[in-house]
Amino acid sequence: MLSLAKYIDHTLLAPDATQAQIDTVISQAKEYGFASVCVNPYWVPRAHAALRDSDVKVCTVIGFPLGANTTFVKVAEANHALDEGAQEIDMVLNIGELKFGHDDHVKADIQAVASATHAKGGLLKVIIEAASLTDQQKVRACELAEQADADFVKTSTGFAKGGATVHDVVLMKQAVGTRLGVKAAGGIHTLAQAKALIEAGATRIGASAGVEILKEAEHEQI
Repeated sequence: MLSLAKYIDHTLLAPDATQAQIDTVISQAKEYGFASVCVNPYWVPRAHAALRDSDVKVCTVIGFPLGANTTFVKVAEANHALDEGAQEIDMVLNIGELKFGHDDHVKADIQAVASATHAKGGLLKVIIEAASLTDQQKVRACELAEQADADFVKTSTGFAKGGATVHDVVLMKQAVGTRLGVKAAGGIHTLAQAKALIEAGATRIGASAGVEILKEAEHEQI
């Protein structure tokens, strides 16, 4: 059983995040031993340098938060981030194309980023933005991500109208089984939420409140 910290991608993706705030998140990730620190691509070199002597991974986001960049740009962005020290890539699939039923386009977009990521030894998580989809579309998004060789499916960017729900995690877990990981992200602020999502099948939690969640867990054990 993983420690709770190793479920968490400690996250700061706010567009106005300052260097001081990024440094704090990186320091916290190292101190608490989170699975990764997830930051925007600009901050990848800084995170990589600071975490070089730890087991905390550097995660970044691609095609974020809309998913509507061209595949060429997503691949270039992923390659550059990996070259600068990222080890995990969270990409947003093309939400509009998925909703319209252009599955081949969605799959090809993911596959191109997956190939680039895996060629450099990285891990790919595909953000499906579940709050924008029907249940049928959520399942189809997961199936396409699996067919395109992704490593994880992820619920949300945290920038849409809704975040992670137990319902969505259960649905996504049923779609991918144990073949892919499931990352729950968006609006996770408490230990109770994290526990419920893990029990539903999440194998990773994306949260900016990672420290608070761990402190709550420590207090619960006292």
